[in-house]
Amino acid sequence: MGMSRNAVGAIFVGAALMVTVGAIGYPVVLGIQKTGTASSSVVADTDFGPLTKNDRDFVAEVHAAGLLELPAGRLALKKGTTGDVRAAGQRLVNADVSLDATCRKVATRLDVTLPDKLSLQQQALLTAMTDDRGRKFDSDFANILWTANSRLLPRIADIRTTTRNTLIRQLADQADTSVLDHMTTLEKTGRVDYDQAP
Repeated sequence: MGMSRNAVGAIFVGAALMVTVGAIGYPVVLGIQKTGTASSSVVADTDFGPLTKNDRDFVAEVHAAGLLELPAGRLALKKGTTGDVRAAGQRLVNADVSLDATCRKVATRLDVTLPDKLSLQQQALLTAMTDDRGRKFDSDFANILWTANSRLLPRIADIRTTTRNTLIRQLADQADTSVLDHMTTLEKTGRVDYDQAP
């Protein structure tokens, strides 16, 4: 007797979710590890201070995070089963629209190329959330985004303490405020599973 379609789907989504959450954190961890000479070498002298490869990568990473968070927040507005989940979705949308506007301005002024689509891992996470229903959506939404934000936080601190570029520092300050707000708001949903946290 085979497994039901729902059971197979749940196993697949669960496995994909675990692999993808790990994959999202992996580049952030690498970013922290590569703060040595190669990533801290100046790639351009700008009116706002020296720009390093690490600075440039950070702008792209902040934008890439928003590529997932904005549609996920919109999903929460439609699919959230509680007021707290819908409120978290609204806060993510509001903050990410503002943060992305800053990110785009910084990228333009510093000639940084931004990603224009979700990574494969982000697409898998968004697909899982799109397919989720009810409390499963609430839980996945809170945990996926809380984990992604918690892994971005050390990266922000690293950039904030190492950059000599005033625009990058301002972006890091805004990203820090947004990420901390996201995490707090997601925690208020009561759906964050700290045992699965990084």
